[in-house]
Amino acid sequence: MKTRRHFLRTTGISLALPWLDKFSIGHAASASPTPRRMICICAPLGFYPEHFFPKQTGKDYALSTYLDILKDHRDDFTVISGLQHAGMGSSFAHQASASFLTGAPGAGRPGFRNAVSLDQFAAEHIGTQTRFPSLVLSGEGSGGLSWTRTGALIPADNSPSKVFARLFLEGDSGEVAQQMRRLEDGRSILDDVRSQAKSLLSGLGSEDRDKLDEYLTSVRELEQRMVNDESWARKPKPKIDVKPPQDIQNAADLIGRTRLLFDLSHLALQTDSTRLITIMLAGNTQVPPIEGVSLGHHDLSHHGKDPSKLSQLQIVEQETMKTVRDLLSKLQQSKEADSNLLDRTTVFLGSNLGDGSSHSTKNLPVLLAGGGFKHGQHLAFNPDNPPPLCNLFVNMLQRMGIETDKFGTSTGTLTGVEMKQA
Repeated sequence: MKTRRHFLRTTGISLALPWLDKFSIGHAASASPTPRRMICICAPLGFYPEHFFPKQTGKDYALSTYLDILKDHRDDFTVISGLQHAGMGSSFAHQASASFLTGAPGAGRPGFRNAVSLDQFAAEHIGTQTRFPSLVLSGEGSGGLSWTRTGALIPADNSPSKVFARLFLEGDSGEVAQQMRRLEDGRSILDDVRSQAKSLLSGLGSEDRDKLDEYLTSVRELEQRMVNDESWARKPKPKIDVKPPQDIQNAADLIGRTRLLFDLSHLALQTDSTRLITIMLAGNTQVPPIEGVSLGHHDLSHHGKDPSKLSQLQIVEQETMKTVRDLLSKLQQSKEADSNLLDRTTVFLGSNLGDGSSHSTKNLPVLLAGGGFKHGQHLAFNPDNPPPLCNLFVNMLQRMGIETDKFGTSTGTLTGVEMKQA
């Protein structure tokens, strides 16, 4: 008879199962042969709706205050209004960032359990095609947007200099050999664990079996990563003529930090080091070093219609939109074969907040750029009866060459979002 102590000891080292067919390189190769990429960006304090959304719909809309900053890319993006995630409410509006890319209802409530995020779902299909299956970045702290299939948060990197080093700086021969030994040791341990898990499963009750299955499922990605890492460790990293970035220590400098993350993302995509990136922008109580701003970003986002706060908030959010403009420009200027990175990269910008001041999670700000979609329009949906934001995620996955008709709370694809002809 196997005791609970034996059960816990075994599960404590059970780090892998043979990975599923969908994780294999052969499966990934069935995706679109044209490299397709995706950047998902969350502004955790939202955007002031009156300055973000256009008044008119369709293709002939007048650019809003914030979208006017992107006027040179008018035909490269679509602005979408009226969307929301199901099961979200104002009581847990800030916590709703946990569900920004998962769509899992009830974020912040007791007993909430998250689901796989959009980028990690995509990584299961195409992650082995690049050295890094995905990059998870943040403008502050380690809280990001990416979650494993069993709802575990993937810690975000907030040091551009360290990420740059992982992407582009080679270790010496000794360091490379040490890395290979670690990978080989890890593979050996996983083989032993798999055998133990098989013998343990046969003696468990249904409830314990479910728990162990769940645990084993949560770490399949570890074996996938180890196999992928072992292959890429034998290949040289891309050479670039770019000075390594210096981290900005001032946590209040949200614009400076955003620019560093966007520049790093551009380099990662340009060198095909990864094709999937998530970025949680900074948003805190400190006063950003921006001329004309004397209050913290969080305070400004919760403006209560105070004219002075709204004026300063506009300054901060316009500066943020300028960083988005520059990212789109860099992607578009980077040529790839007969196209460019913007046309092959879906850029998704949004927020967990529809209105920071009222903590509304309705009518979320959504900007979809590049990716080979037909753009130049404002798609407006009824915020009182909206389709789920996850419908748009299905469009995005399909554009990545991933054959799926379901993600999260989706009910289909989002009407009006169409791909260009191949």
